[in-house]
Amino acid sequence: MTANTVTVTAPAVPGARTGGPREDGPKILEHLMGWILVVVVAMFVTQLGLL
Repeated sequence: MTANTVTVTAPAVPGARTGGPREDGPKILEHLMGWILVVVVAMFVTQLGLL
């Protein structure tokens, strides 16, 4: 058996998106939601006595 490599390339469609995060989104909202998640996880950890 030989090692064969297969390369699959997507067609170059102008304006096609890959589903990743947008660059023009509100950064402050993303930052705020991240900190809220940190606080909620910290509350669960302390309530369960894991810390």
